[in-house]
Amino acid sequence: MSMSSLPASARAPRLREALLAADFTADGLLERLGASAYAALARSETVPALRATRGDSPLDTLVRLFLLQRSVPAALAAAALPLEECLEDGWLAREGDLVRAAVDVRPYGGPEGQDWFIVSDLGCAVGGAGGIGSHEEGVVLGVGGASTTLAGITVRRPVASALDLGTGSGIQALHAAQHATQVTATDVNPRALDFTRLTLALSGAAPADLREGSLFEPVGDLTYDLIVSNPPFVISPGARLTYRDGGMGGDDLCRTLVQQAGDRLNDGGYAQFLANWQHVEGEEWQDRVRAWVPEGCDAWIVQREVQDVTQYTELWLRDSGDHRMDPAAYTERYEAWLDEFEARSTKAVGFGWITLRKSAAAAAGNPSVVAEEWPHSVEQPLGSAVEAHFARQDYLREHDDAALLAAHFTLAEEVVQEQVGLPGAEDPEHVVLRQHRGMRRATKVDSVGAGFAGVCDGSLPAGRILDAIAQLMAEDPVLLRDRTPQAIRLLVEEGFIEPVLGGARER
Repeated sequence: MSMSSLPASARAPRLREALLAADFTADGLLERLGASAYAALARSETVPALRATRGDSPLDTLVRLFLLQRSVPAALAAAALPLEECLEDGWLAREGDLVRAAVDVRPYGGPEGQDWFIVSDLGCAVGGAGGIGSHEEGVVLGVGGASTTLAGITVRRPVASALDLGTGSGIQALHAAQHATQVTATDVNPRALDFTRLTLALSGAAPADLREGSLFEPVGDLTYDLIVSNPPFVISPGARLTYRDGGMGGDDLCRTLVQQAGDRLNDGGYAQFLANWQHVEGEEWQDRVRAWVPEGCDAWIVQREVQDVTQYTELWLRDSGDHRMDPAAYTERYEAWLDEFEARSTKAVGFGWITLRKSAAAAAGNPSVVAEEWPHSVEQPLGSAVEAHFARQDYLREHDDAALLAAHFTLAEEVVQEQVGLPGAEDPEHVVLRQHRGMRRATKVDSVGAGFAGVCDGSLPAGRILDAIAQLMAEDPVLLRDRTPQAIRLLVEEGFIEPVLGGARER
């Protein structure tokens, strides 16, 4: 893999025009390659795409140049893009009568249909021609699953300032540029900052304030409305690869990042991270990660996956191509990882999302810190669901049980009721409420909970609904009012019912 100097960005708009004219976009690729060949690229299989681009059209040429990273005749390249400018600026390199790409340029569809391009080192886009493996120190990767996950969970609201910490190829900065007046992007790797500049320029986005350095050191005491980071969170014995190994022991880098974020947030601001954390003998993972939450912040911590230490080790040894080395060297490196975990009493590693929000309630000593395991499928993007989660926490903190019974609620959209039981049984064993949007939660409810949720249309206060249910079920309404607020609180917290702010819903 070449670690040569990177292209100049000044004439990137001209290259962008050529790429768009050739339909070198996410939609254009899907149409040209077909679903099968397009999906194969994500598995690092290039043969179907090679077969689909045997023609001489500009799109065929650009696919072979930038996605498949094959040399093409200079005459074909000249028909697809401003060849001499691309050679002078360093996007392409000449090989006799052929030219080749100097960087990976990958079309990426923005959330509102924007045609963006992510620029990274050759062979290092996830699903790229070279796949992941055999990396050099300082290499910059393209878009992967972690990148798109973070982009999807980020709260997207207009803000004055946003910080992308550990920007890599600039995907988070590119997203933030759509709704932040000023974007700052940092990285310990100066090469990453150069790639971010290219990604923004080629995507037609405003330039960012690019700063080199670790964690929050490059930004001093500046504060932000939004902080996002897909940090080098891998828990490894040493820091071989800048993009994944943070250089601190265990999960200390993620802990430090989260703990320091509180002082860098403006009131009401969000900080959102992907992270790994250790599962240590004799310690609940929830307690470990809750302890990272800084004062003055609410938090929502979601564990999406857990791997035992052998699975985790094998994953990252494959990532760096170590599985293709001499068997004795591979064994030695595998042992080093297991020694590291054993020394830290680590039995497994969790992966997930951490969202902080700076709030007045948390500053007053009443934070909301939710840590949960949710390995099930979700519907991205989740930014609005994240914002709604914290709004619900605010509501529940401000309403005691009496206030809940006086409040009006509606059933959330896309919630359905399922009755579960043996075929032919007169009554179901239990009733499940299920969401078909956002987190796609499901919760088991009793007959009171099912009846309550079913009639929540905003017209009656919760207490009146419970009185009616008590009459139908021949129960004591006072006892039912006493025992039900906790169930209502859970339905609100998980988003099955929504409070009608300001009282009854207008009809």
